Amino acid sequence: MEANRADGALRKITLLIIDDHPVFRQGLRNVFATEDDIHVVAEGANGEQALELVQAFQPDVLLLDINLPGINGLQVTARLKAEHTPTAIVLLTAYDDMEQVLHAMRSGGAAYCPKDIEPELLVEIVRKVANGYYVVGNQVFDEEGLKNWLDAGVEAATGPYMVDPGEHFVPLSPREMEILQFVTQGKSNKEIAQSLGISHQTVKNHMTSILKKLDVRDRTQAAVYALRRGWVRAHNAPPAEERK
Repeated sequence: MEANRADGALRKITLLIIDDHPVFRQGLRNVFATEDDIHVVAEGANGEQALELVQAFQPDVLLLDINLPGINGLQVTARLKAEHTPTAIVLLTAYDDMEQVLHAMRSGGAAYCPKDIEPELLVEIVRKVANGYYVVGNQVFDEEGLKNWLDAGVEAATGPYMVDPGEHFVPLSPREMEILQFVTQGKSNKEIAQSLGISHQTVKNHMTSILKKLDVRDRTQAAVYALRRGWVRAHNAPPAEERK
């Protein structure tokens, strides 16, 4: 589709910006303020606002930080795509990690960009995804091209003999992400259960699921895995390795 044209006349691409840093949001607004064909309709600071504002404004493109408080960018993306939302999602991150690229694009992202991207390149990416293309680095794909690229990337990361290679890249559920955030704060399973109002056994079950999904041995490795990918926020206290 030609998102910036309607009935032969120029139509502005509508853009929503979600990032929890006000200065960064303002910087993005300034970048797009000089573009005649792009209009920033709203901005927000967390995942919950992203979901609400997408529903309210139905923008052509969503610029979305992955590392958000509460619901992170990958979870927002997965929820929107599960609802068949047509908004194209450009995921922004401070972490340039191939495994996270695969997570982002398999979740339904239209593009994956480092936060230090040149402004003019980001503008062009917004235009491309608004017109139905997918962008990873300097590569531009149509839908079939993206599928082939993802299949090749998953096989390279998991091996050709895995029964369900996509399973390795399934993001954690909102509850699992919440528990993992508590782990990075050094909370024990008992403390997590009290904070969330659930049973100790339920927390243990979630931890077992987290370790399996991330293919790690213990909660420390799980916390490091999530921190390195920007899924959760760092805290001063180390994860409680053996606390129950």
